[in-house]
Amino acid sequence: MAQLLEPGMFVRHPSQPDWGLGQVQSVVGARVTVNFEEAGKVVVDTQVIDLEWVPGI
Repeated sequence: MAQLLEPGMFVRHPSQPDWGLGQVQSVVGARVTVNFEEAGKVVVDTQVIDLEWVPGI
């Protein structure tokens, strides 16, 4: 999934819905830095977590 994500895209963390909507800040290999509404900046390893893309935002 990381190869499909680009900075500026919006995502959700499937096991942390309370984090709210997140915006991708950077993608380096499988590591994606996301700024979530309620959790702030989080680095996600997309080899472990498959972020859900939120189209149309």
